[in-house]
Amino acid sequence: MQLTRFDRWLREKYVYEMHIKTLRPPECLPKGIRTVEIPDVPGVRYKHLFIASSSKAADNMIAQLRENSQMYTTQIVDRTVWYAPFIAPKTKSVTWWVFSLIVISISLFFALLYLKGLTEDPEFRRNFKDTVKLFRTGNIVISDFAKAPESANRSLP
Repeated sequence: MQLTRFDRWLREKYVYEMHIKTLRPPECLPKGIRTVEIPDVPGVRYKHLFIASSSKAADNMIAQLRENSQMYTTQIVDRTVWYAPFIAPKTKSVTWWVFSLIVISISLFFALLYLKGLTEDPEFRRNFKDTVKLFRTGNIVISDFAKAPESANRSLP
């Protein structure tokens, strides 16, 4: 399903974070950047990992790395927070899910309101009780429904 602008904003603001890997640490870290220790393993190209939770902080860090001619790589990943699957479910739009939930809730409300009105109608209650009584006793015959009542065959005066 196609994501709406609101869905993309929710994901960028609350779900995505940018991982920036460098060969050497920058001279100073911009505000909003966390440092994560990467174990010293042979064969790993990048030695330092920085995590930016906002795009502005990531842009500031990248501008600083470019200015210092440092080699880096970036990767956008989902945060590991409890609310991420609710805000950004895979291949689904939160906006359309909320919209359909609202439409279904309103429809269900009016359907229940209509059923409440039916149950308060004495004629409907009497007809419903008679129908249940017919089904329970088994005195219902299909051919009886096919016959027209005699009063229907009379012409109107």
